[in-house]
Amino acid sequence: MGASARAMLEVIALPLQGVVCRKRMSHEGRCPKTEKKMKGVAAAPEVKAASCCTNGNKTPSPRIFFLSNHSGRYIPPLLWGKCGHLQTALYGKMGRVSSPHPIGLRKFLAMHDGATATFDLFEPLADQCTGDDVTMVICPGIGNHSEKHYIRTFVDYAQKQGYRCAVLNHLGALPNIELTSPRMFTYGCTWEFAAMVGYIKKTFAQTQLIVVGFSLGGNIVCKFLGENHTNQERVLCCVSVCQGYSALRAQETFLQWDQCRRFYNFLMADNMKRIILSHRGMLFGESSNKRPRMMEDADLSRLFTATSLMQIDDNIMRKFHGYDSLKEYYEKDSCVHYIHNVNVPLLLVNTSDDPLVHPSLLTIPRTLAEKKENVIFALTLHGGHLGFFEGAVLFPQPLTWMDKVIVEYANTICQWEKHKPQCGSGSEQDCS
Repeated sequence: MGASARAMLEVIALPLQGVVCRKRMSHEGRCPKTEKKMKGVAAAPEVKAASCCTNGNKTPSPRIFFLSNHSGRYIPPLLWGKCGHLQTALYGKMGRVSSPHPIGLRKFLAMHDGATATFDLFEPLADQCTGDDVTMVICPGIGNHSEKHYIRTFVDYAQKQGYRCAVLNHLGALPNIELTSPRMFTYGCTWEFAAMVGYIKKTFAQTQLIVVGFSLGGNIVCKFLGENHTNQERVLCCVSVCQGYSALRAQETFLQWDQCRRFYNFLMADNMKRIILSHRGMLFGESSNKRPRMMEDADLSRLFTATSLMQIDDNIMRKFHGYDSLKEYYEKDSCVHYIHNVNVPLLLVNTSDDPLVHPSLLTIPRTLAEKKENVIFALTLHGGHLGFFEGAVLFPQPLTWMDKVIVEYANTICQWEKHKPQCGSGSEQDCS
């Protein structure tokens, strides 16, 4: 594994105990607490992966050790990279620098309520490291789609590493695609993502899946996997980047001015208003003079004057799925109530200087990593919200640390899956 992924910012997942060790590795490349755990370890390229059988399960689970050293840590650009606001602003305005233009095929899927889900499919441009057929199913951030620069950059890199990519376009987010029913994407609705995954599984019968979610997309993919155990079939692993885990807990923090969070809330609300109003004919019945039943009590004047996501969610978004209150909407659409059901390898990445995700929310992934052996929680000091730009002094590189870490983690899981030991009796000795 390359230097970037070895740098999981001093985070080491301890096998069997399921705790997160935030101590730096020794110069010999091992954390003293993990020394006893490293016997019988199968080595993947520059990553140690150990496995064992638990609870009588005859399929062992991988235990991944990201071996840190100084040269491999995430190092942001010298002049501005340690400012989370600048990282976030650069991501928000530009997405990425010199982003490529991968060529894909747009797919349309009819939903049960008359909506039309769309996703873009990109074929691999090289052989995958194990030679297998592996597809990354990707869910972007709020109001995003496959044409966003950060998605294009990641897809291009993943294609060149041998992965097929399927990118969900959030319902209503594409400016040139009209809604076909009075519903658009919401914080935790998994219907469109499930439809995309179902299509991939059916069309590519031999493919295995890597699930990737960015920001709001991280909430959707974790919720999707935890909603039903069958959703985890043929899934090798899941990676979530910069999500907040609980909208209900985040609600209060988004009204606070520390880290300018209230200002970011206003900007995101303004973007959501533009998306909603671009579909006002379908959503509010203005083209047919008949307002859909679910939107009968929606107040357009309140939408125009809204200055926060919470106001928009209460007036518009929760009503798409018939929630009686904002609290119920946030409670039932947050992955915090489902993520403990995810049993595939799960990498949760956040940054300490993310101006959108309050530090109090990070107790959720930290506690999960302590309790579940399949979970790694990686917390970087810098990176902002979906920034993770790298570069020597001033100008960032086109490819970010985040892009490389996701692919290298996926490579490691694929290699482990390819060469994992087969347990005969279900005992730890048989799998060590």
